[in-house]
Parts: sequence; structure tokens; C-alpha cells
Amino acid sequence: MSGKTAPAPIPVANPLRRNVAIIAHVDHGKTTLVDAMFRQGGVLRAHERVAERAMDSNELERERGITILAKNTAVHYGDTLINIMDTPGHADFGGEVERVLSMADGVVLLVDAAEGPLPQTRFVLRKAFERGLPPIVVINKIDRSDARAKEVLNEVYDLFIDLDATEEQIEFPVLYTSGAIIKHVPPPRGDVNAPLQMLVSNLDASDYLGRIAIGRIFNGKVHLNDAIVVCKLDGQAKETKVTKLFTFDGLRRIEVEEAFAGDIICLAGIEDITIGETIADPEHRQAIPYTDVDEPTVSMIFGINTSPLAGRDGQYVTSRHLKERLDKELLGNVSVRVEPTDTPEQFKVLGRGELQLAILIEMMRREGFELQVSRPEIVVKEIKGVRMEPVEDLVIDVAEDYQGVVISGCGTRRGTMTNLVNHGSGRVRMEFRIPARGLIGFRSQFLTETKGTGIMNHLFAGWEPWHGPIPSRATGGLVSDRAGITTAYALANLQERGVIHIDPGTPVYEGMLIGENSRDNDLDVNVTKEKKQTNMRASSADEAIRLVPPHIMGLEQAIEFINDDELVEVTPKNIRLRKRILASNMRPKKGSED
Repeated sequence: MSGKTAPAPIPVANPLRRNVAIIAHVDHGKTTLVDAMFRQGGVLRAHERVAERAMDSNELERERGITILAKNTAVHYGDTLINIMDTPGHADFGGEVERVLSMADGVVLLVDAAEGPLPQTRFVLRKAFERGLPPIVVINKIDRSDARAKEVLNEVYDLFIDLDATEEQIEFPVLYTSGAIIKHVPPPRGDVNAPLQMLVSNLDASDYLGRIAIGRIFNGKVHLNDAIVVCKLDGQAKETKVTKLFTFDGLRRIEVEEAFAGDIICLAGIEDITIGETIADPEHRQAIPYTDVDEPTVSMIFGINTSPLAGRDGQYVTSRHLKERLDKELLGNVSVRVEPTDTPEQFKVLGRGELQLAILIEMMRREGFELQVSRPEIVVKEIKGVRMEPVEDLVIDVAEDYQGVVISGCGTRRGTMTNLVNHGSGRVRMEFRIPARGLIGFRSQFLTETKGTGIMNHLFAGWEPWHGPIPSRATGGLVSDRAGITTAYALANLQERGVIHIDPGTPVYEGMLIGENSRDNDLDVNVTKEKKQTNMRASSADEAIRLVPPHIMGLEQAIEFINDDELVEVTPKNIRLRKRILASNMRPKKGSED
């Protein structure tokens, strides 16, 4: 017999606790499910009036109907406290999911009864399986007219097999009540009598308490006013003490005197603490290994606003303000990175995708920032002398009529079809492997070609050798050649040139894009021109000016639309498109030598 002995089993820390993460693709009903659990668990009284999707507390989340930030809550079921982690369903916010899974002992996988498991489901489930977490599958929205619950359940089984699930994981229950969590999610394990070990998985902040560290106690216990040590990511240790201690109860945080292994808690007042660090006993300074999150694949340049209209809307306009805000974002967003550039007025911001960076920009403009941002660029690697680029798995659901234009559009962007499924419902599902840069600007083109009825989702798949050139926007821009106020008369005369993006009465400056030229070159135009008045009486009344409604772009559309020589100017009140070089006589013309 070998001299080695098997490691002692980890004891159950608290049989009256369950820590579960709810995961699903975007818009499959996670937050609505949590609302139902709130009501069943008594967090919301029967006649209490609260906003729907109570967990989506962020203003942007309510507007878009998606979860952006991972959040913690808790509900009581009998004597058991269920700690719930609500996670984002969009791949761009995958960094939120990866760190939250470190607090969970099981996952509830929510799948739409019509759409079935989609890319984000695969991504998060793979992360959960890597941690050995047992799943509970909930088939949601079974009242949909196109629901196909049996087929979707088979697709879930196929997905589990594809992800190399263990025999225990593949014997998952398909259940519809929160009581199932008690039965199928194991209680947290940990040694209450061991030295304290708590991994920081999330951060919050309070004007009164300062930074708040949120995480799970893996071993030991902690009391108010205890001496603790923070094991930093760089190997250093910082001694401090517990000034405030909270646990979750429904939508509230309640102050407690002590907490034990298996609990998910909040510790307040620890300066400079960041995600991934360990709070430990001063006598036993042992850090918990932190799982690295996936690398960013998209970058944008954030700079201070340099347009002639800068400073009119925003409260924060300097590079110092911009740097402080980006540094603050790094504290709580583990999937974003910031790198310096050649100039202190610009910063290179790297993230998981266009949507993640667009959400960051939108949050900043609502906070009063003015900035200008570049077209997204793909992060490229050099591996063994080979230039590698990120590729994505793209899943598209469209009506059969639009199948051809989608295949053609993906083909020009170097996409390769890997699967095509027709369920006989009039819609088809197509899967492509496509370079991440091929998706920049694709969403708006896709929605136009499918008349707004197409659904597309994508997920980072890995790194592959450079796929070759991809054509950029085929049209040029209509560029204002002077400063002033736009007039209906000038815009009416320009309508036949292309698509107009602004209303009459809009302030413009030289170098500002006011529309899209129907040809491939930029065209400098005068949009401030007024009709000349004469003292001659016309034989008939002037014809009324008829303007086509302008195509006013939102932030994400603007970011996708611009070319490399253009920028998006973002202020609290306006989104403008502009040329990098404003003066027309300084800009290189298309076709000329740079």
C-alpha cells in the first residue's frame, strides 16, 4: 500500500445555507425568476408594490431590460437561507459571471422553451462545470406559442455531453420551484474552526462606509472589530480590522455581529481592497488562489473632448477626471483593462466586446463626463511568430426569407458556417465561426437586412491565425465644411446625396459628420445655407420644404458606424460624429497618398 493518505473530507460549514448562481442567456427570464422567489420567500409581501425586475436596480438595466452587473440577494425558505447571485446574460459581461461563481455551490440554469440553450449558456455552464458545481435546469416561458420544451431539454442534454459534464452533473433535475434548491444544491463546505479565509468576489461603495468588499467565507469565522489581514494580489499583506459587517436579507443588507464559513457577507471600511484578494486571519496569512478571467478582445481609445463644442454640456472634461473615472472602473470590473497611450489626454480601454465598452461610455456620459472615442479595434496576439486574432461563435436566428443575405453578409466578413438547423417553424438557426473584427458594425447591417426581425448572439471562441482583410464601411460621410446652425433649406437640398443624421437647428462645426454619403467618398457640404430673400413677389407661394426624418444614431450605432479616421463625441446631452482631423484642407482625401 502507498504511504499517502487520502485528504480528509471538507466538513459541511452550515446545513442551513445554500449558495446558488442563476445563469442563462440574455432575456431568458433570470431576474423575473428572482422576483418570483422573492414573493415565495416572503421578501415581498403579497400586496407590496415594487418595480418589476427588482434586482435590476441600475437605470441602464431597466431601460435595456438586461442584467449588466452581478448582484447578491438572499431569500428564506423555511429555516434555510438561500444566497442568490443574479448574473448577466450577455457574453460581454462574462467577467461578472466568472468571479461570482466562486461564491456558489450550485447553479440554476434557465433556458427559454423556444430558443433553447444559446452561446452565453454554453460559456457560463462551462465555467460552472470547471468548478464542479451541480446544475438545476429550469425550462422557462413554456407558455410561448412556439415553445418546444421536449426538444429544448434534449438540446440541454446534448450541451452537457458536449461540455464533458460528469455523470453526477448530467443527472440534473428539471424543476420549477425554489424548494428544489434546498434538495439539489449541496450546503456550503468549509471548516468553521479553521483560520479565517474569505475571497473578495465583488465590490460596492458607500458615501458613509467607504469601499465594501463582498465575498464568501470559505473557512473560519469573523466578528465585528476582529483584527484581519488583506492578502493583496501582489503578495503583500495589509493589516486592518472589521468595522462593519453585513449579510444579505432579500433586497436589504442587515448589520450583524458575526459570520461563519459558508456565509456570503459584506465587510466595510477596508481601503484599497480589490476583487480577487483574500481576507485572512493575521496568524495564518494564506491566500485563496484566484481564477483569472478571460482576456479582453476589443479595444477603444478614450480621449478628452477636443471639438469646438466641448465643455458646453459636461461637468467632467479634463484628462484628470477621465483617468480617475477609468481607475474607479478597474476596481469593480475585472474584465476591463486600461493602458496608457502616447499622449496623457488619451487612454486605451480594453474589454470583452463593443457592448461592454458602450455601456461604460453610456454610464460615464450620464455621470456628466465629456469624451471622444475611436472605432473599436481587435486585440491581436503574436503566438510562436504567428499573428493571431480572436474569433467568435456567432448564432443567428432569422426567418427563412433572410437566410441568403445573412450567409452572404457573414461570408464577406470572413465567417464560416458551422451548422444550420431548421425546426420547421419558418425560422432557421445558423452558426458561424467568424473573426471578432468581422462583427464590428455587423449588428446594424444585420438588423437592416432582416427588417429588425433577426436575432444574433456571439461568444468568444479562441484565437486563430489572421483571417485576412475585411471590407469596412462602403459609404462615405457628409461632412460639414463650416460652423453654424443647420437649416431645413440646406438639409432639403442634401437629402438626395445620402442619409441625413441631424435635425434642422442643430449646431455644427467644420469636420462634423452630418450624414452618410451614398457614394464611397467623403463630401464636404454647407448645412447652414439659408434661402436668399428678395423683394420680388413670387407668382405662387413657395413650395413647403419636405424633409425625410433624419436617421439619428444611438451610441452603439455610432460606434459601429464610424471609420478609422472618425470619432464619436459623447456628452451628457449629445452624441456627435466627427472626423479626427477637423480642417478639410488638412484631411487626406480618399485615393490620395497618405
